[in-house]
Amino acid sequence: MAKIGEDTEITLDLKTIIAVLFFLGTIIGMWFTLKADIELAKELPEPNISRTEYDLKDQMIRDAIMTTQSQVEEIGKDVKVIDERLFEIQQNQK
Repeated sequence: MAKIGEDTEITLDLKTIIAVLFFLGTIIGMWFTLKADIELAKELPEPNISRTEYDLKDQMIRDAIMTTQSQVEEIGKDVKVIDERLFEIQQNQK
C-alpha cells in the first residue's frame, strides 16, 4: 500500500497543470457569472398578471375540474355495471 508523506513526489507535466488551471478558471468564472445573474434577477420587476389573464386561467381550471368530475361519474357508472355483470357470472357458475 502506498503511503503519502513529506517524501512523496508527484510529477505533473505542463499540459496537465495548464488543464487543471483552465478548468478551475472556468468553474470560478461560471460561479461569478451565476451570482451576477441571480442578483440581476432579484432586481427585475415582478411580472404583471392582468385580471383578464387570471380570470381565463381560473375558468380553464374550473372547466378541467368539472370535466374530470363528469368523467369520474361515468367511470363510477361503468364500475357498477361491471360489478353487476360479475355478480351474475358468479351466480350462474354456482
